[in-house]
Amino acid sequence: MKNKEPVILTEKLTKRFDSFTAVDEISFDVYRGEIFGFLGANGAGKTTAMRMLCGLSVPSSGRAAVAGLNVYKQTEQIKRNIGYMSQKFSLYEDLTVLENIRFFGGIYGLTDQQLKSKSGKLLHQLEIESEAKKLVGNLPLGWKQKLAFSIAILHEPKIVFLDEPTGGVDPVTRRQFWTLIYEAASRGITVFVTTHYMDEAEYCNRVSIMVDGQIKALGTPRELKAQLNETSMDGVFYQLARVAKRGE
Repeated sequence: MKNKEPVILTEKLTKRFDSFTAVDEISFDVYRGEIFGFLGANGAGKTTAMRMLCGLSVPSSGRAAVAGLNVYKQTEQIKRNIGYMSQKFSLYEDLTVLENIRFFGGIYGLTDQQLKSKSGKLLHQLEIESEAKKLVGNLPLGWKQKLAFSIAILHEPKIVFLDEPTGGVDPVTRRQFWTLIYEAASRGITVFVTTHYMDEAEYCNRVSIMVDGQIKALGTPRELKAQLNETSMDGVFYQLARVAKRGE
């Protein structure tokens, strides 16, 4: 983490669907160049919270700013300042690797000259020059995953949001993917990642743990393990989940 410059600020951010509260008054800040893990079981409210921060869903109440922009009033500007990758990778499988790069690069506003330069660098970095004209649908899952992430930060956004990005891939590919995350963070890109893999929390600068729409813990992995006298983030999570279930 480079410094303490906040790029995401939230205060009592809430999302309700009729009588159901999916995200319940969450408050936290995220800093420039930080890898921030947004952890919790499936259904904990992680994706709903991320959608509000990405300008894809209007909060019911509370405050939030992303890259200095208001999540209520400046959603289109937010979208231009962030990258986004979902578990489904968001790539067009009936387009080639190069066509996907050029298509999304165009959406991000890159010039033809920038696209040409960045396409070559990206293909070289991922070591897939020989696959440039292959349909994305024919690529192995791990390659699709790394390509989707690289395209999501092609325009050097201030923040990249990753929603369960490593779901369904093997441990070796997951580690390779995290290498790309570290490289992005070293360039000052803030990485906001949701995951239900508790071991991935160890790769983050700080983590928050959501249970039933609320943030039940926030800090570095070392701090959280020390606070709850646990040796792993799995232990931290299950202890918090048990406490929440008892209503304490």
